[in-house]
Amino acid sequence: MLSSGSLTIKGFLETSFMDWPGKICSVIFFPYCNFRCCYCHNAALVLEPESLATIDVNDILSYLSKNTRWIDGVCVTGGEPTLQESLPLLLSELHQRGFLVKLDTNGSNPEVLQSLIGQGLVDYIAMDVKAALEEESYCAITGSVNTLAAVKKSIRLIIASGIEHEFRCTVLPRFHQPEEIVRLARELNGAKRFRLQNFNPHQTLDPELSASRPYDEHTLQTLQQEVNAALAGAFLQPSSLPGTA
Repeated sequence: MLSSGSLTIKGFLETSFMDWPGKICSVIFFPYCNFRCCYCHNAALVLEPESLATIDVNDILSYLSKNTRWIDGVCVTGGEPTLQESLPLLLSELHQRGFLVKLDTNGSNPEVLQSLIGQGLVDYIAMDVKAALEEESYCAITGSVNTLAAVKKSIRLIIASGIEHEFRCTVLPRFHQPEEIVRLARELNGAKRFRLQNFNPHQTLDPELSASRPYDEHTLQTLQQEVNAALAGAFLQPSSLPGTA
């Protein structure tokens, strides 16, 4: 059974039309993360979760129960949701109440992913892939060492699962050269979707990145074409282009 103290929730968005392609969903934000991605825009959830109000899971469930007719599902994000020990209980409860479940993850906990998939607790997985699948590149962005094997295992697991999914990569010139992004697309062979997100210099975990410039629209569109050639079905979300969001 879920109790108010079994899950630490630090944010709740009642309605989102952007977080799940083709679905109207609510979004639950969990604190804590085992990565320290320099461009992360949810720094408070990662570094100062105690500064954010805690939301009672029962209040969320009550809201959802009153809106079953038009909310398709719930996206759980963070932070890193797979760090929450009671996550399976929450996802099971959401399914019992008739909601689909989307999981956002950094892929660092493949065992948890495998368990959630095996229990049929997730309907859509969005995994953030930080860089080309090389230890040095991953460490430079995440500040975490010896995680690449777990990330690769999660990628293979998600692709093989048959579950609807997407892989996402936030790109910025300082860390992502075009040839590296194309190489990453090839390494994601078999993925259903690969979404490129342009770097947003506002409110980053590393304040020094606020002076960094994202890719210009032309360069990013050219990169899209190369990625599309490397991975069938890869696309660039229009809202990620400079000036459209």
